[in-house]
Amino acid sequence: MLNSIPLGQRCGLKVSELCLGTMNFGQPGRGHQGDWTLGIDDARPIFEKALENGLFYFDCADVYGLGACEDVVGVLLKELARREEYVLATKVAMPMGRGANFSGLSRKHILEGVDASLQRLGHDYVDHLVIHRHPHGVAANPDIPIEETMEALNDVVKAGKVLYLGGSSMWAWQFAELQHVAAQNGWVQFVSMQNHYNLIYREEEREMNPYCASTGVALTPWSPLARGILAGSYRGSFEKGSTARSSGRDRARTESLYRGDADFEIADRVIELANRLGKKPAQIAIAWLMNKAEITAPIVGVSRVEQLDELIEAASIDLSDDDNAFLEELYRPVDNLLSLGTS
Repeated sequence: MLNSIPLGQRCGLKVSELCLGTMNFGQPGRGHQGDWTLGIDDARPIFEKALENGLFYFDCADVYGLGACEDVVGVLLKELARREEYVLATKVAMPMGRGANFSGLSRKHILEGVDASLQRLGHDYVDHLVIHRHPHGVAANPDIPIEETMEALNDVVKAGKVLYLGGSSMWAWQFAELQHVAAQNGWVQFVSMQNHYNLIYREEEREMNPYCASTGVALTPWSPLARGILAGSYRGSFEKGSTARSSGRDRARTESLYRGDADFEIADRVIELANRLGKKPAQIAIAWLMNKAEITAPIVGVSRVEQLDELIEAASIDLSDDDNAFLEELYRPVDNLLSLGTS
């Protein structure tokens, strides 16, 4: 059973130690992840298992399945739990169509995007709205004044449609600037950062993680298993994908994110330590993150109930200093993906 913990030090919201990422739930065949998407009937037992085991924090986004994810998540949560029993997050920014104002973080798209998400979810409000990237990090609509974005976000909170705000992958200086603009104008600030962080991509240890730790912002990393690499899905190379996701269209995205020379060697160390401790590789990769004081709730994705069981168990695994050193030893700096525009 997972514990409930504060979402950082800047708000009173409590979440579960793990967050269930819902990118792979929706309408099979729809959206960029459509070839490994589960429909509502396949998703239901996963949601049931999550709630039964104290996982009550759910993360989705408007762009996942071009709205289909929110359709499924909203129905299942309303079916399986009372509103006060779960924390629901969604995201806004990414393109939802070809129109000139169908993406980005303009006032128009934020207000319309939040209303559209609430309609799909069938909810009056979301607990947590995350901007999917920095206002200048959305390629289709990059020239929005950050003051416009922050005021619009403040307005959706004050309107009661959103309770708390979060950011996602951006430079630490950009995040600090957004927080400063909000504070300067008396607007609502971000309480969390959903950044890209795992054993084979640790560039966030340089600035973003320390900045968030020092300012009380919760860290909820995405891709904690490096899109399956750290769970053994690729078995040593990108050509050996063993799952629908790792062998399908998504493989190209994975290759664009993970470019380190030692990526698969680090994954082999995860497997070695897992065998030594009688655990699964995914459990070790998640335990490594959860053992770090600055990490609040890694966002995990699963396609089977047994995978969720394993990750929930990972919350109780304590790695020794020697274990952590063994896992971390081979890492070498890689290009920060933000500089390449592919985060």
